[in-house]
Amino acid sequence: MTEEVLVSIKGMQVMTDMDDEVEVVTQGKYLCKDGKHYIRYEEVCEGMDGTIQNLIKVDKNGMEVTKRGLTNVHMVFEKNKKNLTYYDTPFGNLLVGIAATNIDVRDSEKDIDVTVHYALDINYEHMADCTINMNIKSADSKEFHLS
Repeated sequence: MTEEVLVSIKGMQVMTDMDDEVEVVTQGKYLCKDGKHYIRYEEVCEGMDGTIQNLIKVDKNGMEVTKRGLTNVHMVFEKNKKNLTYYDTPFGNLLVGIAATNIDVRDSEKDIDVTVHYALDINYEHMADCTINMNIKSADSKEFHLS
């Protein structure tokens, strides 16, 4: 995998009264160290000044997402374990619970595919069942396309 990568993240939240899907495709930086994959990318929030620096750490046991900037959070996704964290937003802090039920990581020389299924709680109340599908591909890959 090259240092320059294309990052595609698709998230789906299934709530009682509606479904919400978000997709982000951006450029990022990749590093593999001690069997762990590190992906960095910058996120721009529409209608707000400032950015969010994202760092995703992935290995066979789980995933960590750290956001710094307009929002600040360190989320840990571990199978069959609930992790709590404070999500600092411009609108206030939220206590977020993440209980991953399945984590699938597949990697090769040219790309990494990650799928995480988890339950999302906010302030101890179940909000949604969620899925994250992430693909990290070498920027020079000719196989990249938007779905």
